[in-house]
Amino acid sequence: MPIWKKEISIEELTRSHIDTAVATLGVEFLEVGDDFIRARVPVDKRTRQPYGILHGGVSVVLAETLGSCGAHYSAPEGERCVGLDINANHIKATTSGWVTGTARPVHRGRSTQVWQIDLTNDAGELTCVSRITMAVLTAR
Repeated sequence: MPIWKKEISIEELTRSHIDTAVATLGVEFLEVGDDFIRARVPVDKRTRQPYGILHGGVSVVLAETLGSCGAHYSAPEGERCVGLDINANHIKATTSGWVTGTARPVHRGRSTQVWQIDLTNDAGELTCVSRITMAVLTAR
């Protein structure tokens, strides 16, 4: 059973990120499942750090984008979600291709949500694991 409380699609996710850092970095939304969102970011001149590997901050941008979107679209209409905390463990460097992130909820409560985001390279190897905690705010 889908967890989404608001209308969600690849087109909606893409449209909502026009003229943002996400679009500037080349993030592409790929898939929305019943309980996950998947997107990818290219490893290129926009996203590499001086050593020629994907910048760790770009991994966090991808993770935060996926976790924030998951929280937003799974919260009831009239509620909004804002980040409280994010962490990331960088496991394997990537020098080219794409890094793909998949976000799934760990906890979806009335006042907080926690999302796990796993990032992999083109070979399917884990490159980063991240967890974001979101506050769920009700309309005033």
